[in-house]
Amino acid sequence: MKKLGKKIGFIGAGNMGEAMINGLIKSGLCEPARIWASDVREARLRQLKDTYKINITLENKELFDQVDIVILAVKPQHMDEVLQGIANTFPQTIKGVKLIISIAAGLPIKRIEGHLYDRLDENSKGLLPIVRVMPNTPALVMAGMAGMSANRYAKEDDLNQARAILEAIGKVIEFEEEDLDAVTALSGSGPAYIFYIIESLVEAGAGLGLRPSHAKTMTLETIKGAVRLMEETGEAAASLRKKVTSRGGTTEAALKVLEDHRVKERFAQAVRAAAKRSKAQSA
Repeated sequence: MKKLGKKIGFIGAGNMGEAMINGLIKSGLCEPARIWASDVREARLRQLKDTYKINITLENKELFDQVDIVILAVKPQHMDEVLQGIANTFPQTIKGVKLIISIAAGLPIKRIEGHLYDRLDENSKGLLPIVRVMPNTPALVMAGMAGMSANRYAKEDDLNQARAILEAIGKVIEFEEEDLDAVTALSGSGPAYIFYIIESLVEAGAGLGLRPSHAKTMTLETIKGAVRLMEETGEAAASLRKKVTSRGGTTEAALKVLEDHRVKERFAQAVRAAAKRSKAQSA
């Protein structure tokens, strides 16, 4: 992968921040010497420095001044304080573009703008483009699926930089911000749905007398194989399902139980509930 050629800073050094740091370095997109991290936990920063050889600081302002791209990776409930602390240090006129990327779930762009743009003139606002991202936890193993949306000041180059960073830990699709609640419900919460299915299948297998470790292995390999089959054939899930389902066979008996209990409809309800909650949190 081509190097990004930018200095990147992470305000917040939690699991997702570390996943992105790991991805940036492993992919070759950014060298450790060009990566910064800040956090209130000095021990955590020391751990990251020892592991990845990156730069660390306890001061968000120092990080902000040092980098070209700032990734906001603190918990949503702490974001207002962090943003206001940064904004309070701004001069009225900013020099040089600094891309802001937020991975805080449920935090709308207008709220970030409300803090960072409050005292800036129009030209300076244009130098602080904002991209909001909804990642998911498989990013921890560089298999993430993210959705992103940018504000009106983000140019194509800004979007390309954000896309490159996210592709270092998985895949990304660009959306209108109004769609990010659906993205949160589908891919953001999605791993939990899959873990729920895995949990259920493993328990079912064990209930039929299989050794739990064997039930787990068979479940995981079956899911991985089904995903690979769908990816490599390009066939729709419904089509592949029908190919597995013989009339009067075992699969048909199982699927009839799921259909009788309207499981597909229940999943749709679950995803809608997640989207509704995401929208409420973003208000």
